This record gives sequence, C-alpha cells and structure tokens, in this order.
Amino acid sequence: MDYIELVLIPVLIGILEAIKRSGFNSKFIPILSIIIGIVFGIFYSGFNIKEGIITGIYIGLSAVGLYSGTKSVIEEIKQ
Repeated sequence: MDYIELVLIPVLIGILEAIKRSGFNSKFIPILSIIIGIVFGIFYSGFNIKEGIITGIYIGLSAVGLYSGTKSVIEEIKQ
C-alpha cells in the first residue's frame, strides 16, 4: 500500500464533512464516500479502471469507518 492512499482518506473525510455541512442529507454520506473514493482511485491509479475501483472502494469505506468511529468515540466522551 502506498502512502498516498493514507493521505486520501482524511482528504475525503474533509470533503464529505463540507458536503454534509452544506445541507446534504447525512444518511447518503456513505454512498457518496464510496463514489468519490472510486473517482479518487481511478485518478490515483492512472485511469486503470479495475484497480481504481478497488482502490476507491477501499478509500471510501476507510473514510466512512474512520469518520463513524471517531464520531462514536467523541459522543461517548461527551456523555
């Protein structure tokens, strides 16, 4: 795994947070994360579609999981 993939995950989280704050329905954020992740993956892989889709799904799911896990921990600390 290259380091650029690790950088793309927090970048994607930032993009998703900005989209969510603009009024986008938050229940569709996981789907949007995978779609944007696939776009990132295709660009990152040099337009190799198969590799880009797999990489993009990895990036998208990682971003959603990291966001969800962090949100759960913060909510637990606040209680």
